[in-house]
Amino acid sequence: MTRIVVFGSTNMDLVAYARRAPARGETVAGHAFRTIPGGKGANQAVAAARAGGEVALVGAVGSDDFGYRLRDTLEHCSVDTDLLRTVEGPSGTAHIVVDDEGGNSIVVVPGANGTVTSLSHGDEALITGADLLLLQLELPLSAVVDAAAHARRHGVRTVLTPAPAQPLPPELFDATDLLVPNEHEAAVLTGRVDPHAAALALLDVVPEVVVTLGAAGCLYAARGADLLAVPAPRVRAVDTTAAGDTFVGALAVALGEGRPVPDALTWASAAAALSVRREGASTSMPYRAEIEAALGTSESLEADPA
Repeated sequence: MTRIVVFGSTNMDLVAYARRAPARGETVAGHAFRTIPGGKGANQAVAAARAGGEVALVGAVGSDDFGYRLRDTLEHCSVDTDLLRTVEGPSGTAHIVVDDEGGNSIVVVPGANGTVTSLSHGDEALITGADLLLLQLELPLSAVVDAAAHARRHGVRTVLTPAPAQPLPPELFDATDLLVPNEHEAAVLTGRVDPHAAALALLDVVPEVVVTLGAAGCLYAARGADLLAVPAPRVRAVDTTAAGDTFVGALAVALGEGRPVPDALTWASAAAALSVRREGASTSMPYRAEIEAALGTSESLEADPA
């Protein structure tokens, strides 16, 4: 099994479902509300574990009930939480509005995630023994840089999701093997709105890039290779929350298993397509058998959700 360490956030997602998101100063009526375990780190960990990886999560939860529920969910999904800290105070939360077309808007409050400012010796040892390290930007940036640099020194492949979008220091790019931004994040990093141009520009700072394009699929760029476009399966989206994290988790497993890049991207795209057909973040993520079945027949993806 591919050994994956995720250095990232855990949040409780507080999700309101409404016909449309409110404009500034506006109140709209919602038709449902759910609390769902999430956070970009936890989401990628669950996605990778369900896709067949051996996964451990390094991060922090609070001492509140949300923290207990987050840890319990991860363990139920076979994610190793031995190095998931519990700190006094609230867990991270994400406040999400999902509209009737499956789109979302999100406000993240870091909570316990903000306390992860450095690596422990245990964290370093865990990363050293991994095949891949998955990183995002919902933990303090200095700690993310330290984790990436430690992985680089020990030959561990690093995969960075640059979200929430923000400018990044050169030392983080230097320690990143594969960068996986969406269109917006790629534009923030490069100043180029066109995703093709942005993908190529990012090769100046990292050796490989995958720009995710939502329903349009993804673009893969690598130094010395032609740009590769991989379409996404056609599905009716119910909730796009964590689709990108599902993509990254599944992609990490596929790459760790040594699949060729086009096959790995197709695998990850199928996993993400399955996830948007269900509500929630971690609750929407497919298991390995579901991904395999979806790739075996297009009907598994095109059928309406139950």
